[in-house]
Amino acid sequence: MSRVGMIKEKIEIPAGITVTYKDGILTVKGKAGTLTRKLSHPRVKIELSGKEFHISCEEPKRREAAVAGTMMSHILNMFHGAVQPYEYKMKIVYSHFPIKTAIKGNFFHVENFLGEKAPRKAKILADTKIVVKGDEVILTGPNVENVSQTAANIEKSTRIKDRDLRIFQDGVFITQKGSR
Repeated sequence: MSRVGMIKEKIEIPAGITVTYKDGILTVKGKAGTLTRKLSHPRVKIELSGKEFHISCEEPKRREAAVAGTMMSHILNMFHGAVQPYEYKMKIVYSHFPIKTAIKGNFFHVENFLGEKAPRKAKILADTKIVVKGDEVILTGPNVENVSQTAANIEKSTRIKDRDLRIFQDGVFITQKGSR
């Protein structure tokens, strides 16, 4: 097992963002929204000093080095999402029965999918906003994990079973990922 002497990483806080870190809970506020996440590990230390974030670990093992890198990625994603929301685009595709979509509460309904009477439902997570324009579905939000999981929930809800996938290619599919 190889060991690295010490991990010392610093992340600069971008302008226009307010960051607080207390008792292992990181809160990032920006023009696109507020994000909160618990980030703590017994051996990986996170410190906030001025306009910089410091992540450090003495004599890390492989797993601890991986945890430090993951924490850095989460923090950078939070900074990015607080400034500019994440956006996923999806396309509604059908060839047999016209699909109708609706947003009802915390669920995205796909109606008349393959002629089915009951609508298929997908859960919309937390602060994800959905806009349907014709055959395009646009998902936006400050938290990349919630936006991507909502897109995956929608895509999974239109999965076809017990039919030939070469013929029945209907569904709602992710076409583009990224930021606005």
